[in-house]
Amino acid sequence: MSTRIRRRALLAGGAGFATAGLGLTQLGAPAIAQGAQQLAIATGTTGGVYYPLGGGMAAIFSRVIPGMSATVEVTGGSVANLQLLGAGRVGMILTQVDAAVDAVNGRDRFANRPVPARAILVMYTNRMQVVTVASTGITKMTDLRGRRVSTGAPGSATEVMAFRLIEAVGLDRDRDFRSRERLSPAESTNAIKDGKLDAYFFVSGVPASAITDLAATPGQQIRLIDHAEYVPAIVAKYGPVYFAEEIPAGTYPGQTTPNKQMSVANIIAVREDMPDALVTQLLAAIWDNLPELHRVHAEARNFKLENQKTAAAGIPWHRAAEAFWKARGATLG
Repeated sequence: MSTRIRRRALLAGGAGFATAGLGLTQLGAPAIAQGAQQLAIATGTTGGVYYPLGGGMAAIFSRVIPGMSATVEVTGGSVANLQLLGAGRVGMILTQVDAAVDAVNGRDRFANRPVPARAILVMYTNRMQVVTVASTGITKMTDLRGRRVSTGAPGSATEVMAFRLIEAVGLDRDRDFRSRERLSPAESTNAIKDGKLDAYFFVSGVPASAITDLAATPGQQIRLIDHAEYVPAIVAKYGPVYFAEEIPAGTYPGQTTPNKQMSVANIIAVREDMPDALVTQLLAAIWDNLPELHRVHAEARNFKLENQKTAAAGIPWHRAAEAFWKARGATLG
């Protein structure tokens, strides 16, 4: 990762780069091609996929866009990222579509505080993974009653999605668990290793490094709990942002069966008022250097032209992104 990228922990409301609500410094049309400018990219926890992919993008931006110095921010995840974008503390974010839809419409965590987020690229599918080990005896979602679980880091879309899944299962998130923690995936893995946690929820691309760490631990047999049967009830209440998929057997060490689970798309988003020329530069930098991102993480191979669909984006396109994809032959739809 480039030495120009700085890892800084950010929660919603934390410090960041901001000028004119863009999370950028020294911007404006003349400054895009000349002069120093900084771009803060909000990603997620270090145990997921957003952080390394964001770092790869920051390295590309810093190298190929004149005057650009891009930094990657460690955050709680999608909800925190959207809050930071709304506050103008970062310029670009990686986010799940469900959280972005809530943010744009001012719902749930964003009640009365809509975020002017706009999609610029549909990335890959995020998979809900309900993680445990064989020694717990947990084999189905209802077995989580009375157990010690983690529903994800504060400010993460994992937490939002976990709550919706728990509700669909018929469990009460505040009363039906022996304890409910709000840990990052890396912290959750360590807690299971130490015998302090029975299961955790994590939404990410696959393979996720934190889950791989648990699966590769001697003496542990990983188990991913099926839950695709609950997707219709969740979609009926929260809209068609979720869909059923399978994580193939062998995705993680010792994973002997496919995992039937719930998925949601991921997007890159910026503020509606980001200058058109800068959006075009960012997209061209990503698209012209995809092989570099493929080496960062396998999920970047799912950055495909045919995936650039309005329905998949979930929220409105930034006008410059819409023009960019149409010029490259995307139908959008």
